[in-house]
Amino acid sequence: MGAQIRVYRQKIASTTSMKKIFKAMELIATSRITKARERVNQSLPYANAITRAVTAVSSQHDIDHVLTTEPENPTRAAVLIMSSDRGLAGAYSANVLRKAEQLLTALHEEGKDVDVYVVGRKAQTYFDFRGREYKQLWTGQTDAPKAERAHEIGTILVESFLTDTAAGGVDEIHVVFTEFVSLVKQNPHVIRLLPLEVVEQGVASPEEVLPVYEFEPDADEVLDALLPKYIESRIFNAMLQSAASELANRQRAMKSAGDNASSLIKEFTLRMNNARQAEITQELTELIAGADALNNS
Repeated sequence: MGAQIRVYRQKIASTTSMKKIFKAMELIATSRITKARERVNQSLPYANAITRAVTAVSSQHDIDHVLTTEPENPTRAAVLIMSSDRGLAGAYSANVLRKAEQLLTALHEEGKDVDVYVVGRKAQTYFDFRGREYKQLWTGQTDAPKAERAHEIGTILVESFLTDTAAGGVDEIHVVFTEFVSLVKQNPHVIRLLPLEVVEQGVASPEEVLPVYEFEPDADEVLDALLPKYIESRIFNAMLQSAASELANRQRAMKSAGDNASSLIKEFTLRMNNARQAEITQELTELIAGADALNNS
């Protein structure tokens, strides 16, 4: 019985220690998510402004540009998957990877080869474990992305898009990330970056009249200059939304883990007290039995 009490004491001590870690991680995620949300909101004005400009160029002028023209028979696509570097964020990375698998399956069913680009160690581990190849990997900064990383990724993807498929280029570029809606809702999301699908969240609508621009020297050169910046801004915004989503998932996961730890501590304490009570009852029973035996002898 004494050994059982010691086991419960050890479980209580270890669970209490883990609870402190969960609480600390919850507080860290809580403190960082406010900044992450601010960065998402701060990235929107630039992304919206450049989206308006690209929309105006592509819709108001008859332009036959490689970045806005649908290929006749697309045979190859690139998919950028944004996961996290660390765990303890609930089903955050699992949901992104599930969405990515759905996209990869759909592309393969369309007869397209796929080049996979991976952001985050969770996605890296997922593909490595299954022995599946990916074109390039970026790790670090998943919960605090930097514009330089978005520029690097955007440059590589646009260069691959501009390369002929016979030389290893792609006809399409897709991005799988987690859209940050609120602290309690984050949705795995897929967007097609190229060929250009102008999607402006919360700004452009079918009824909205876009501004009319005059271009110098011509619209083609303006589009050449705008589109890489547009792609970079879309990738950076997706990275920022993914970071905010990761922190929100980690905050909820750590709060849930802390609550579960509290429940376990209460349960182990109750079991330990019951074991102690049973031990005391057994000792009293043995003493009474011994006293009765002495009295009857």
